[in-house]
Amino acid sequence: MSIRDLVPWGRAHEDRNSLASLAPMSPLTSLHSQMNRLFDEAFRGFEASLEPWQGRAWPSIDVEESERQFRIIAEVPGMEPRDIEVVLQDGVLILRGERKSTSEESGRVRERFYGRFERRMALGGEIDQDAVQAHFNNGILTVTVPKSAHAMQRTKRIPVDAGEKTH
Repeated sequence: MSIRDLVPWGRAHEDRNSLASLAPMSPLTSLHSQMNRLFDEAFRGFEASLEPWQGRAWPSIDVEESERQFRIIAEVPGMEPRDIEVVLQDGVLILRGERKSTSEESGRVRERFYGRFERRMALGGEIDQDAVQAHFNNGILTVTVPKSAHAMQRTKRIPVDAGEKTH
């Protein structure tokens, strides 16, 4: 989204080819025009300078829920298991860690994420904390969180009838 899109008024009066631009401007219109130019110049190229991961959570995750368990799959390429911490606290799964840069050179364009991260997923209190497992392979972290026996007993499947309508 461009900063220009956030401005609630049009810019037809600034078009140098329009008839309105030939008429003398009031002081208020002149100030308005100058402020528009100031903001346009100040924010020119602003969107292009945003880091690609800003506005998105990292690492990318998939959360799968079945009758028996939750399965969380996180992509953490370029990391080692020692760089990642998995914590389960009060029904919240916390993934945190740090991906360190391999070089300290400046003047480079960087699109890969470096730095600390933390993701939190509320799974609820009905989980078996003693049976949680985490597995790491080729940059993919998979955490399996089994549901407690009590939670599985509280789940009841309701069959859906696909028969003919009777009216």
